[in-house]
Amino acid sequence: MGVVVIDGSTVRSFVADEEQFKKSVEERFAALDLNNDGVLSRSELRKAFESMRLLESHFGVDVVTPQDELTSLYDSIFEKFDTDQSGSVDLEEFRSEMKKIVLAIADGLGSCPITMALDDGDDNFLKKAADLEASKLEKKAS
Repeated sequence: MGVVVIDGSTVRSFVADEEQFKKSVEERFAALDLNNDGVLSRSELRKAFESMRLLESHFGVDVVTPQDELTSLYDSIFEKFDTDQSGSVDLEEFRSEMKKIVLAIADGLGSCPITMALDDGDDNFLKKAADLEASKLEKKAS
């Protein structure tokens, strides 16, 4: 278990590092593309968001949301990602929407730092932002 402290500038710096951000998005996209067809289907994207349990819990407490409401919410998320309305999400669409989401998180954090406790295996965008910041600090110190 590890602890990282980040704020909006940490997250923005991660997005600004185009090489690192692009690599992270490509890795996440590949992990979500379960059938390796180069696009995300509605069900693949839904599985990803279901695994995060963003809609099924409120501050860590399970909430009961009717299945039709969940389906509607997941469908609207998919439609937001599927900007060309092709019925699937390609890598560019995914990258563009993830950039918007991560920058919105940065805006929400502002200059207020947060502390995150992470399992060693966690591999999310905020952890990658913190890791990138830590590597920059290490380089400055050397």
